[in-house]
Amino acid sequence: MDRIAESELIINARGAVYHLDLRPEELASTIITVGDPDRVKEVSKHFDSAEITRSHREFVSHTGYIGAKRLTVVSTGIGTDNIDIVLNELDALANIDFASRTIKPRPTHLTIIRIGTSGSLQADVPVDSYVASTHGLGIDNLLNFYRVQNNDEEAEILHAFNRHTRINAGLAAPYIASAGASVQKYFVEGFHHGITVTCPGFYGPQGRVLRLPLVYPEFIDQLTSFRYGSYRITNFEMETSGIYGLGKLLAHHCLSLSAIVANRIHRNFSKDGTKAVEDLIVKSLGIIAGIK
Repeated sequence: MDRIAESELIINARGAVYHLDLRPEELASTIITVGDPDRVKEVSKHFDSAEITRSHREFVSHTGYIGAKRLTVVSTGIGTDNIDIVLNELDALANIDFASRTIKPRPTHLTIIRIGTSGSLQADVPVDSYVASTHGLGIDNLLNFYRVQNNDEEAEILHAFNRHTRINAGLAAPYIASAGASVQKYFVEGFHHGITVTCPGFYGPQGRVLRLPLVYPEFIDQLTSFRYGSYRITNFEMETSGIYGLGKLLAHHCLSLSAIVANRIHRNFSKDGTKAVEDLIVKSLGIIAGIK
């Protein structure tokens, strides 16, 4: 088995992976990711007991229990560049022997669930509702640095998306990945379902105009009007495609859950986005705690 060099996997003085500052034994096999470091404690306050609290840069991690269920909640920060760090380091904690710096012979399959916020692209997906993403469709380019093999359905959706939007190749090379079916099946009642588009920014890439003109001003309308069979684009944000793409490549079970805080069709914003997120956290933890 090839040894992974120190320059490729950085382990700090306490034996923890560099960015997350976690040791392998400090990570649960069920992980909740949140963008905001301050949101970690809003999840872990619902734990029955706390075991580990770590913080390094924007990466805050708490591990504890709800009943007999061991959970880790970790902040990612915003964007798929951070997701690249977090997903690779979570996988390293589970699947690389830090002492020998070699890949373990038997893989561990993590369950990784994002709880975040998002903007709706459909009139019937209102603010304060919830979306469980069937697919993450990235226009951020992260997965284009990895060897990806789509299944037939993913390839067909992506082909239809490119044909519909006619997105400029110089702007983005879209990619797609599916949710983990083994976890998605638990999040049905009370959730909208659809494709989530992941953008590389909050303003121009999401069609917001402040003082700068856009190259592609019709892009939001193109996203809203896209259909492929029963699929449509319900929402967009900045992490889901990276989680789904890397998660699938690494054989983890991933799901992205979003509280809708803005509706871009009605042009309104939640009057209490904090409550919407808190309600989603409580609802999701209740489901996660019951998954065997």
